[in-house]
Amino acid sequence: MPWLAPLVLRGTGVTLEPLARHHHDELIASVLDGELWRLWYTNIPDPAGMAAEIERRLGLLETGSMLPFAVIDEASGSVVGMTTYMNIDPVARRVEIGSTWYRRRVQRTALNTECKLLLLSHAFDALECIAVEFRTATHNRQSRRAIERLGAKLDGVLRNHQRFANGTLRDTCVYSIIASEWPAVHAGLVAELERTRA
Repeated sequence: MPWLAPLVLRGTGVTLEPLARHHHDELIASVLDGELWRLWYTNIPDPAGMAAEIERRLGLLETGSMLPFAVIDEASGSVVGMTTYMNIDPVARRVEIGSTWYRRRVQRTALNTECKLLLLSHAFDALECIAVEFRTATHNRQSRRAIERLGAKLDGVLRNHQRFANGTLRDTCVYSIIASEWPAVHAGLVAELERTRA
């Protein structure tokens, strides 16, 4: 049994279920909401590339380096995006939460907070991770603010780390939450969910 095996993570307003090919059409509908693939500072598949992106993530699942999820909005019952555990290191007991995107309709709602609570709770409480990492482009200010609101700390910047699809170079901000910080981060996420649902 692998250290991190496919599973369903269920919350009140969102469910994360293992990514599958049958999610394809709903993922296309999601990416069309805001034409998310046009954002130059991140890598979100366009409608024509969605099938290939699903296959890429499923291939990485087979190698044990990624566990991809479809994000299900419980209010509508529909798929609204993707997220993943990636860079899985069972020896060091570390994972990265990343390759996340949501349709515009659910951005800046409680959905992302609950997704992160589910993923972080499983990582720290079930897998006993020593750290969970997040990475984003320096230009992706929305993502950086969201990661910082979680309570993650900036570890550093990988300069000229990757290329964007348009050929420009990407500096990558690396954040993490370590196990000793998890109780406070958990309390903050729970309080934020209670506030947004009040």
